[in-house]
Amino acid sequence: MIRPIVHDPFFLAQKSEPATEADLQVVADLTDTLRANLDRCVGMAANMIGERKRIIVFCNGPMQIVMVNPHITAKSGEYETEEGCLSLAGIRKTKRYRKIIVAYQDQTFRNKTASFEGVTAQIIQHEIDHCNGILI
Repeated sequence: MIRPIVHDPFFLAQKSEPATEADLQVVADLTDTLRANLDRCVGMAANMIGERKRIIVFCNGPMQIVMVNPHITAKSGEYETEEGCLSLAGIRKTKRYRKIIVAYQDQTFRNKTASFEGVTAQIIQHEIDHCNGILI
């Protein structure tokens, strides 16, 4: 189900709670909502649809990838960039890393670890920041 986008900075600044198998509908709704906004968005976190759960979904080429309970375990190549957000107006400066390693669970709750670089790494960092209550 496509859900409305949350724009309340107070809500978005709250840390998300770990997701469980009881949150599979949130995964589905988040994926549907991203697909409905692909013309202006490449990633979303669950708090952007009103759910304080550690779930993100992002575009990796033509595919949408779901990460449940993601956390960055390593990062390198710090740089400064500018980003926008579907939940917030405007563009802001932020620091990111060119390469990251992320530990997460897939949507079947299997543990995974993967390395990402470039734009995909930047998108993941932005969405994990959402889970941590960090706004750009």
